[in-house]
Amino acid sequence: MSKSEFVIFDCDGVLVDSEYLSNQINAELLTKSGYTITAEKLAERYAGLVLTDTLKAIEQETDIPISANLIKLSEDLFIERIKTDLIPIDGVRQSIERLHLPYCVCSNSASANIRTMLTLTGLYDLFEKCIFSAPEVGTMRSKPAPDVFLYAAKQYQVSPANVIVLEDSVHGATAAKNAGMRVVGFTGGSHAWLGLADALMKAGAETTISQHIDLPAVIETMEHWTE
Repeated sequence: MSKSEFVIFDCDGVLVDSEYLSNQINAELLTKSGYTITAEKLAERYAGLVLTDTLKAIEQETDIPISANLIKLSEDLFIERIKTDLIPIDGVRQSIERLHLPYCVCSNSASANIRTMLTLTGLYDLFEKCIFSAPEVGTMRSKPAPDVFLYAAKQYQVSPANVIVLEDSVHGATAAKNAGMRVVGFTGGSHAWLGLADALMKAGAETTISQHIDLPAVIETMEHWTE
């Protein structure tokens, strides 16, 4: 079994409790556009995808035309909502202090949004020099493509097999698994839906946790598991 040498965190829904805000906004906008969906169903079906890919998937499933302006409107509403409603996921700082491993963030969000969210939640000092935005680095392909994970591993000169990824979405877990990394599923965000843990396991997570404080012990335990 490969030794764990590096940890990669997703951002939305893992470090900051932003997924449920995004889902609420997008569900309202989509419903007004003629595609009726709840925030919960949006999380279940499309969590982890950038909004562009979500809209493409919806348009492939239905004949409902969705205006491209929805993306800009969603972004503007999200920036306003996080100023007042965004909170950190509990236990992030305590978990990192106990990890004793190098780490970074790999997210589908724009780097400017990542910095803003981490600053608003008091976590930016932990990640200011280790942020990777999938649409802005390497091949610029977003998850579920594994590219951003592989790019980060290359920057830190670590083998993908020695990386642990903490992900809260099926698309993110799939990307990490396809990168040849080990995955721990996270179900501690407000957007977590019934069945998320099982879905993450099916996508390749070796185990799931619902609170950050458990991560260091889980990683240590994983050192002794056999594939």
